[in-house]
Amino acid sequence: MSGIHAPSAPILCSFSNPDELVDSLAQFIVKAQKEAVQKKGRFTVAISGGSLPQQLSGLIGRPGVKWDKWQVYYADERIVPLDHADSNHRLCEEHLWSKVPIPKENIHTIDSQLIEAASAEPAEDAEDALEEIADAYEQELIHEFANKDSARFPIFDLILLGVGPDGHIGSLFPGHALLSEDDRWVAYITDSPKPPPRRFTLTFPVINHAARVAFVASGAGKADTLHTVLDKPEVGLPASRVRPSAPGQVYWFVDDAAAAKVEYPRTQLKL
Repeated sequence: MSGIHAPSAPILCSFSNPDELVDSLAQFIVKAQKEAVQKKGRFTVAISGGSLPQQLSGLIGRPGVKWDKWQVYYADERIVPLDHADSNHRLCEEHLWSKVPIPKENIHTIDSQLIEAASAEPAEDAEDALEEIADAYEQELIHEFANKDSARFPIFDLILLGVGPDGHIGSLFPGHALLSEDDRWVAYITDSPKPPPRRFTLTFPVINHAARVAFVASGAGKADTLHTVLDKPEVGLPASRVRPSAPGQVYWFVDDAAAAKVEYPRTQLKL
């Protein structure tokens, strides 16, 4: 990685209930948006799937959200049609985009024609089609960030992530070769341990160059995972490896149930 500054320690913010978490997360996002728009006239965001889109409901109808300034990318996506039940885009569309006035052209999805080609290929022949998908999405990022942010990797204003029970983030899974990818912005995977197997994902260099990364997790089912990620980073779970280069910062927005086993110190969120 090209970052020369030591990463800052994670900031853990725990809330007494999911509603408080959702509201505080929305306030945090609006503040990040305000700072980005004032600085450069746009707000670049990457978002994953899972339960995360539902936890962004605090943005719906919230004053101060300038949807026309958002440029949204997916931190990972399943190689399925955009209206498929497994699609992260469909999930976000159902829970967020369909309920807010964001211009459709500001939401950057995979090219549906490329998805169709990749889906039709037998597994042993799919790699060329998946490579084309990853390359095309990387080109979208280059178009957005080239000559605007002069780093080796794009600098997102905010990347929003969930965390799986195994500590995976995006489609970066424990023990997978993609964890060591240090050149590509976007990479594909054909053997995801969680179905569907074909996906693309932003890589660690991109995630760790973001201005802000915010993890969102709630419920007792995440308690053991968060304990390992935050208290035992030496285990090396993918979520523990998210440490943006300074002045970048990683935040954890969790409820008390998810943080029940975490010894790592909490911080009161200041907005």
